[in-house]
Amino acid sequence: MPFKEAPLRKDGTEKVRGTARYIADVRYPGMLYGATLRTRLPGGTVVSIDFDENIAWDEYVVVTAKDIPGVNAVKMIEQDQPVLVEAQYRHAGEPVMLVAHRDPQALGTALAAIRIEERACDEGPVFTIEEALRPMTRQIVAGNVYRDYCMEKGSVARALGEPCHVFEGEYQTGAQEHLYIEPQGMIARVEEGVLTVEGSLQCPYYVHAALVSMTGLSADQVRVLQCATGGAFGGKEEYPSHIACHAALLSLKAGGRPVALIYQRAEDMAVTPKRHPSRTRVRLGADGNGRLRFIDIDFVIDGGAYLTLSPVVLSRGMIHAAGPYRCDHVRVRGRAVATSHPPFGAFRGFGAPQSIFALETAMDGLARTLGMPPEVLRARNVLVPGDLSPAGQGIEGPLDMHRVMEEALEASQYHAKVARCRQWNAQGQASRRGMGIATFYHGAGFTGNGELALRSRAGLRVSAGGLVEILTSTTEMGQGMQTTLSEIVAEALQIPYEGVCVARPDTRDVPNSGPTVASRTCMVVGRILAQAAYKLIARLRAGAALPSAYDYDEFCAACARLHASGDVATVMADYQHPVDSQWDESTFQGSPYRSFAWACYVAEVEVDTTTGEARVLDFTAVQEVGRVVHPTVAAGQIEGGVVQGIGYALFEEVHFGTDGQMANNRVTNYIIPTSADVPPIRVLFQESRAGAGPGGAAGIGELPMDGPAPAIINAINAALGTEIRHVPAMPEHILAAMDRGHL
Repeated sequence: MPFKEAPLRKDGTEKVRGTARYIADVRYPGMLYGATLRTRLPGGTVVSIDFDENIAWDEYVVVTAKDIPGVNAVKMIEQDQPVLVEAQYRHAGEPVMLVAHRDPQALGTALAAIRIEERACDEGPVFTIEEALRPMTRQIVAGNVYRDYCMEKGSVARALGEPCHVFEGEYQTGAQEHLYIEPQGMIARVEEGVLTVEGSLQCPYYVHAALVSMTGLSADQVRVLQCATGGAFGGKEEYPSHIACHAALLSLKAGGRPVALIYQRAEDMAVTPKRHPSRTRVRLGADGNGRLRFIDIDFVIDGGAYLTLSPVVLSRGMIHAAGPYRCDHVRVRGRAVATSHPPFGAFRGFGAPQSIFALETAMDGLARTLGMPPEVLRARNVLVPGDLSPAGQGIEGPLDMHRVMEEALEASQYHAKVARCRQWNAQGQASRRGMGIATFYHGAGFTGNGELALRSRAGLRVSAGGLVEILTSTTEMGQGMQTTLSEIVAEALQIPYEGVCVARPDTRDVPNSGPTVASRTCMVVGRILAQAAYKLIARLRAGAALPSAYDYDEFCAACARLHASGDVATVMADYQHPVDSQWDESTFQGSPYRSFAWACYVAEVEVDTTTGEARVLDFTAVQEVGRVVHPTVAAGQIEGGVVQGIGYALFEEVHFGTDGQMANNRVTNYIIPTSADVPPIRVLFQESRAGAGPGGAAGIGELPMDGPAPAIINAINAALGTEIRHVPAMPEHILAAMDRGHL
């Protein structure tokens, strides 16, 4: 699809010129700087806290759990995680005490002068999924299982009794660090009797709810603002609530003075959530023609020491676990288990990259068992209109997943390159080359009834001069939200893109549009804003004589008349849930998402057989996304996701220390892809205009995280004849796999 000419990004100028104000750029007179004292053991009890008498403690603000005026828990799905440890705790790195001083250099001296006496648990820590599932290990929560779900279609048990070809495999994915450009940080102050917190965050109203619960203040006594945010990828969905509560406690105890609590990179990497590690067991059965007879999956994720968002990550991973395939008998069991690691949390893809990796790698294994090309096996089984997904959702037209696959194979020169790779490998070169493929889909928006529960709102405010301001709590974090939503509103109002701007997310000024997560910005919030635009047009026609056909000058004139009449210049719209969309949370049956984006990714790799180093030579990403609103923004989302997926597959290995925390918590020893590691990325879109968003758009932000890892590992296995079943596949892992295969 050729790209149309796209308008410039709304946030581009200030970022290019360096005028964007991130949290570290914000200063207030008399501002204090905060720091956090943390536990050291992987679970235990705080026995006592001693202060060195040689420090002038009256110069510091010191906060403990006793200073919390409201609920000592961070408000999430369950309030099990304390704001500050009182006595018992579950993992190393939990916050016990907060200290603030006007001189940030003095904080290190103060923290070193405080001694926390800790007593370890009688039972040892639990660090792996297998340990958590053993009945005799330490019980962090009952049975060490946060949630145990099952999604079933047909009868796998009956299908197992019928003759077919069976492939089985166990697959593992490691943790992944977000490594956003800007570390986490918040500044709190009391301004005109209102506790005001600003910072680097994704979800202003999540932070607002946590502050109200922790302080006991009323909702109108708490205000949350977003600063320019240097990346998030899910990592600033839940954890900013912790830092906001800590900064707020320090400010309240300091009499309302501004207090900045901004993490250094090492602390950020050590204590903030990461992608959930997973272990997935897959059994696939197919007849001799490659038609899937059953899909049986046992999917387990490591939730860490507190629940946080693990149930949602688990359910999303389960819904995507059986892939975009037609199969009458499907069973997916999913569990989230408790360990002694710091909690794992939201990350782009939200569970689907883990389960899709397992299935798509197993599909290649099944293809080898059948002696069938992997692309042929997939093509024989992809869902088509009229089919039912594993959750029982009807697949509706005009989806054509075969066309997506055909374009990916053609654009990547897949068949020609497979032949060239075989020729290369037969020549006894110092390297081996291979091609890999992954087909998948990703649902957009909150799962099932989630959007109904959110009851999101968004609005438009028009000035007398005709400038339309978008009012939404949806945040810009580099993904192009301001640009995409502005284009949607401008199109709906039939005015120039330059006539639309976006208000700063501020809970005092914008409604709760729901969190900026789950690929919901364009599809869900964009649709609400389009409805608000139609309401604004109706108001201007009814009260300000806007003609039925108008140009921008006439639009601006009508806005001036609206203001002159004293009429309300702000319109709001609410999310409307489709009446035919039903979802049963207990059985995982119904319609989990209003729209899916569909994709086929192809990777070409080369592996050095001496060092085990794998290099991606070329990458093709074809996706059917309903409608591309802003081609440059959409392509950037895909390219960025592919690069993160390359890191997930080959580079980003989190090492945990004996205390359960991330040990390689430095940019120098946590390796991510550089520009030298990124291949040419061919991004192609197909547009059915069948999505639930404006003009038929579907969400795409999470989609590109799902496909790179399985495509790359499938390519490595094709090159070497190995059975690598985990990511990241580091050089030492590849060499070990080669030894097992006697290459």
